[in-house]
Amino acid sequence: MSKVIVTGCCGLLGQKLVGALQKQSVVGLDLLDAFPDKNLKLDYSLVDQADLDQLNAAIQQYRPEWIINCAGYTDVDGSEKNKALAYMVNTGSVENLVEICAAQKIKLVQLSTDYVFDGKDGPYAEEDRKNPLGYYGVTKSLAEDVIVQGLKDYIIVRTNVLYGTGVSVRPNFVTWVQKRLHEGRPLKVVKDQNNNPTLADNLADAIAELLDIKFSGIIHFGGADYLDRYQFAKTISEVFSYNASLILPALTDDLQQAAKRPSNGGLKIDKAKELLKTKPLTVKEGLEILKKQLQSIPINRH
Repeated sequence: MSKVIVTGCCGLLGQKLVGALQKQSVVGLDLLDAFPDKNLKLDYSLVDQADLDQLNAAIQQYRPEWIINCAGYTDVDGSEKNKALAYMVNTGSVENLVEICAAQKIKLVQLSTDYVFDGKDGPYAEEDRKNPLGYYGVTKSLAEDVIVQGLKDYIIVRTNVLYGTGVSVRPNFVTWVQKRLHEGRPLKVVKDQNNNPTLADNLADAIAELLDIKFSGIIHFGGADYLDRYQFAKTISEVFSYNASLILPALTDDLQQAAKRPSNGGLKIDKAKELLKTKPLTVKEGLEILKKQLQSIPINRH
């Protein structure tokens, strides 16, 4: 039985990974007082991974074979306004992990994003040239570089438009759309941003399998369907049987967001489909799974 540390374990993907790794010895590290999902088994410690000494002490205590880093500052617009925080969480804490993993011969799994690309010619393959548009993408790209330069045994998993539900997790695109439609409120959704949305449960299963097959390197994992956000929102309304006329098409420039968004982002997933038994889900498949989960878990709220 392998011992695996999941950092950022209280977030959406962190919770799904703890669930997917229940056959392993799982340790969760995060900033909350306790792990929110009482139905899952793990050892938990409150750790600030930006604090090298605190992080090192926790890792030495548990001595894992793997560390999966799900911690991150994912507020794309907030990253433009608070660059110091974005850098500390997304790059600085990874520098700490790389230093520790190199010294203790621990394998590191890092979650990354299609925002390391400029979105001019997506979807993107693993070997395509990085060129982030905004500071969030810059911090994630720098974190990748730190890992590639500092470690021999690592996995960088790029994903995009992660959605799902969990216990006390922040809203994501799907739960935001679902909540607005549930309340009968209109919403504007862009039709000029393209991605392949990813159910968090599907990604967690893929990462667990990557550990099993001892993969090393960079790999992309996303959903099977490539579509724009407006089409995605329309599909959400269809699966959840809501009024699709509440969804109004918009252009990215209309929203006047602080950070530039890639127009044609998303990820090519040929390598994952070739290597893994875990099948990338279509949008409808993922939403049907989420619909069943939401029948037992309350809608995410701010």
